[in-house]
Amino acid sequence: MKVLNFPLTKITICFIIGIIFSYYAQSDLSFTYSALIIVMLLFAISYFLSRTQNKYLSFFSITTYLVSFFIGCLTLLFHTESLQKTNYTNCKKAFEKPQFITLCLREKLKGNDYNDRYIALISQIENQKYSGRTIINIQKDSLPNSLLIGNIIRLKTTLQNNPLPKNPNQFDYSKYLNDKQIYAQIYTTKSEISVCKTIKKDIWYYTAKLHSRIINNLTRNHFNPVEMNVALALILGQRQEISQDIIQDYQFSGATHILSVSGLHVGFIMLFIAFVLKPIGNTPKGSFIKLIAILTSLIIFAIISGLSPCVLRSVVMFSFLAIGNHLRRNGNTYHTLLVSILLILLFEPYFLFDIGFQLSYLALFFILWLQPILKSLWDPKNKIIINIWNVLTVSFAAQIGTLPLCLYYFHQFPGLFFVTNIVIIPILSLIMIVGIIVMILAVFNIAPVFLIQILEKSIYTLNTVIHFVASFDSFVIKNISFNNYYLFAFYLSITVTIIWIKKPNFLKLTGVLLSIIILQLSFLFTKKNTQRQQEIIVYNMKKKTIISEKNEEGVTFFCSDSFLKEASKNNILNSYLVANFSRLKKETKIKNTLYFNGQKISIIDSSCLYQKKIQPDILILIQSPKINLDRILKSLHPKIIIADASNSYTIQKYWKATCLKQNIPFHPTNEKGYYKLFY
Repeated sequence: MKVLNFPLTKITICFIIGIIFSYYAQSDLSFTYSALIIVMLLFAISYFLSRTQNKYLSFFSITTYLVSFFIGCLTLLFHTESLQKTNYTNCKKAFEKPQFITLCLREKLKGNDYNDRYIALISQIENQKYSGRTIINIQKDSLPNSLLIGNIIRLKTTLQNNPLPKNPNQFDYSKYLNDKQIYAQIYTTKSEISVCKTIKKDIWYYTAKLHSRIINNLTRNHFNPVEMNVALALILGQRQEISQDIIQDYQFSGATHILSVSGLHVGFIMLFIAFVLKPIGNTPKGSFIKLIAILTSLIIFAIISGLSPCVLRSVVMFSFLAIGNHLRRNGNTYHTLLVSILLILLFEPYFLFDIGFQLSYLALFFILWLQPILKSLWDPKNKIIINIWNVLTVSFAAQIGTLPLCLYYFHQFPGLFFVTNIVIIPILSLIMIVGIIVMILAVFNIAPVFLIQILEKSIYTLNTVIHFVASFDSFVIKNISFNNYYLFAFYLSITVTIIWIKKPNFLKLTGVLLSIIILQLSFLFTKKNTQRQQEIIVYNMKKKTIISEKNEEGVTFFCSDSFLKEASKNNILNSYLVANFSRLKKETKIKNTLYFNGQKISIIDSSCLYQKKIQPDILILIQSPKINLDRILKSLHPKIIIADASNSYTIQKYWKATCLKQNIPFHPTNEKGYYKLFY
């Protein structure tokens, strides 16, 4: 690829590698800073030497890439708020006992059945200045929620660390929040909150007020709540009130991406503005006017949508594409894309680990790279067929580029994605055009009823089509096992195959064949690891007992009688099977004794029955048995005690104290998470 010869490509790649290295290696700030200074000195020396002697050009190139690498490392460290002295994570007492905390509400999140949830900025802890983002969970009650974005509140509470996954292969919500620089949460009630009279009137306050004004005006015009929530998601990126059923329909139909404001939506806006300004000529002055209009429109859209990260990413990306188009650099679209990536990551390096960021840029890259190849396969003459063919080729290019990543993260594939995209693109185009006009007019409370009705009916039609496509459940391939070896092998194979198709030759064909071998090796390596892995897991499931045993033949679930029929449908257990490339061998009742790798495991349930002759290595207590643990420990002499979440909290406190007294390890799954025994 010619783009790889462009110096900015290599610099950007080195910068990204530096971010990744710093993220996983958790490099030290002072060491990285010192290394950057040394490399900068070498860079300066190599620059002056290369100006007089060509033999030092290679040395200059290497030092340039090293500078880019260490700048990437340092950028991530500078944006890691927990490393800052003023961050609240350095106030240990706030995590140990209640403190008076002052914070400002920044963003409203999707609530749950129990709590209203906000992202808030901490400003003070016990009158000492601290900073950092946290999530505040406010318990719901019969009183209406009167809090506003920008409210400064004060309460006495304890910061709680983000919860770690309590079951294997579960989504790591703690890591997800840490990447967003949110390291703790607060749980409180309305009565414990003191609201200050002053409101912090920043850009987030005004965008929230704008959203509230739009929603109130649309509600007064009798906009159906279901369609309005979808409209707010499509136009403003506000997904807080969308029902789970609608979200699931969009997932199964392969249209989830349209519920999150992304490149698709920003691209529509850019094309619409360009279409409106088409009468203006392509003279230098006319082109400049178009550029200013497009950039202004994108900035206004970003502000109206609440400056969410996904919107900002897309606005920056398309702003650079607009600038590149204005400068007549259409041939260097890849370079424009690289500049936007570099700029975004310089200001927000943690975006690199955001799924939306990865999918957005992969989709756009493969549309630019692969779509022309797919389009050239057929040259229809009818305009309608040409448009359908263009939508299909764009859809397939984006899907091929993002498929391995989607399988890696979501483990499912919507087989009717191409049908969905053909049908919804015209409807979505209408919704975006009418929706933006309605939202702008709703700000001034002058949105015509007929436009609101057009938008409502369009969204109703969209939801109906999406629901119809999603109803073909057999076309949704679920529970696809996919690991990082597959991810690397598939992307390598896709990349070298496209390079070979563009300009076939023997060397490139050899690369394709080698990539296929690497793909097969990833399958064999995964299968070997899977067959070799043997383990027993005690899960953490409230009021239920689940124990799994994995060996070469598959996985056996041991569970209570009432849960036997539901076990195979449980998301936690399915996640374990998918992540470990395993199949369900059988489901059976819990036994009192298990044997694993020469170790004896004894299980005592509510019946309190156990075999006194067996001296178990591990004792598992389930279903709150009424036992004298002191006596049992003296009789059985286990090496460790496991208590799952089917036991009551009160009885576990007693067991914990008893084990502590007798110096025996105690593992309560509701505190420490699942217990795994493996070899």
